[in-house]
Amino acid sequence: MNGVRERLASRAFTAVAVGIAVLWTTPTLGLLISSFRPEEEIKTTGWWTVLGTPQLTLDNYGEVLSGGGNGSGRLAEHFVNSVVITVPSVLFPLVLAFFAAYALAWIDFRGRDALVVAIFALQVVPLQMALVPLLKLFSQGWLFLPALHLTGPARFGQVWFAHTVLALPFAVFLLHNVLAGLPRDVIDAARVDGASHGTLLLRIMLPLARPALAGFAVIQFVWVWNDLLVALTLSGGTAETAPMTVRLASLAGTYGNEWQRLTAGAFVAAFVPLLVLFSLRKHFARGLLAGSVKG
Repeated sequence: MNGVRERLASRAFTAVAVGIAVLWTTPTLGLLISSFRPEEEIKTTGWWTVLGTPQLTLDNYGEVLSGGGNGSGRLAEHFVNSVVITVPSVLFPLVLAFFAAYALAWIDFRGRDALVVAIFALQVVPLQMALVPLLKLFSQGWLFLPALHLTGPARFGQVWFAHTVLALPFAVFLLHNVLAGLPRDVIDAARVDGASHGTLLLRIMLPLARPALAGFAVIQFVWVWNDLLVALTLSGGTAETAPMTVRLASLAGTYGNEWQRLTAGAFVAAFVPLLVLFSLRKHFARGLLAGSVKG
């Protein structure tokens, strides 16, 4: 009897999971189909009508990537800016958080526990409020730091700094939970053998924390790649430094009626994050689970 109930429960759970997956992916499927439909069809009929009268075209993607002769798209020109912004914005907090998490987990010093609590509390600070002091730092300076007034490609540094600062609380908290949960016997045995902090970091901590590092890297990559507020505020929004998200925000046109551009632009912008996510999906899932429980 219990076996029958378990099978029924399992089938019911599977059916519910499949139903949720279908509901979740249906709008995305509609967006994908719409990205291949002509402009007139998109503006006059629903995407599901393609099943009866299929009319597909690549003009939307051509317009978005190269401009289509009217200068409305040219996302390809902003692709490099997105890469230049995203890669350092992932590596900087990843490296700094790894060192900080090791120090908080395995080096005894006064005020360590209070510092861990303070770092955890920083995660509740809204992004919008954090941008105000960052803007003042770059425009007016602070204490011994002069105002930078950066222009051109140098403004990438502002975006890197902002994303690093905003990501560090979560990164340190996640990696601290992972490193603090490693077996103490292994660490103590390595110290007895004369292992230095560098050896512990590179030979023991790094291999064991690799799933958590990959998990954070995926989260940070997707977040930075899809970011609009920080990039628009600190990069200046010019074609020289603006990422794809800034250009996507203007694809709808002056009156917001150029929907065919948005459907194609959405999938152009989503291609790289999806590639990263599927490439590291195993490490991503393991990393989230590793950082969820201490010990």
